[in-house]
Amino acid sequence: METRQAAGVLSEARRVVVFTGAGMSAESGVPTFRDALTGLWARFDAERLATPEAFHADPDLVWGWYEWRRARVRRAEPNPGHLAVAAIEARVPAITVVTQNVDDLHERAGSQAPIHLHGSLFAPRCAGTGAHPATFPDVEAAMAAEGGRIPPPRCASCGALVRPGVVWFGETLPEAGLTAAVEAAASCDVLLTVGTSGVVHPAAEIPRIAAGAGATVIQINPEPTPLDRVATLNLRGPAAKVLPAVVAAAWPGVSA
Repeated sequence: METRQAAGVLSEARRVVVFTGAGMSAESGVPTFRDALTGLWARFDAERLATPEAFHADPDLVWGWYEWRRARVRRAEPNPGHLAVAAIEARVPAITVVTQNVDDLHERAGSQAPIHLHGSLFAPRCAGTGAHPATFPDVEAAMAAEGGRIPPPRCASCGALVRPGVVWFGETLPEAGLTAAVEAAASCDVLLTVGTSGVVHPAAEIPRIAAGAGATVIQINPEPTPLDRVATLNLRGPAAKVLPAVVAAAWPGVSA
């Protein structure tokens, strides 16, 4: 029943926001942030590696961890949930995809220019200027897969170290991306929140902004979250199953 309700609302929407979290990519085999420490990395604390101070103190260690994570993402594939988001994107007049994930699975599934609130493993930047370097030596996949220390490359423009292009603890979200996400949420008809716990702020405010502006908030998550209270519809289950079902009901004959 709720799947049909969600499909009906979605098929009539003119402006949609899809807001995704770690649960979406976990279904592609990408471990969540705190689950990512296995093998050689199990002895480290993720929250202590993901800081500017850690990179300053031991850049080889931090860069090695992020290259290991990036190598794991490269082996993953978009799941049916990612493909369903791209199918929605192709069928509604205006859509903004906002993700807390630092992988590129939305892009690989066909989504155009998703907003990465927490940055991206695939957009490293200069530690000196903050600019995204146009070119830098890539790390061999075999080396990254082994884990351990890897010296960061140098910025081709100024020679400073290149750092991971993610938002670390103690850093603010990218202003342009956050502003665009807030504006989209405040003006949408429907917001789909998928695979996010709703507890990481300020990103967790995005669905609440949409609800406060009168949008229909549809939550897809296997477990209850704090967003249950603001969601109009709560669809329990994994994104890779629930989202394709919603798309198929909204646009019969469309496979995602």
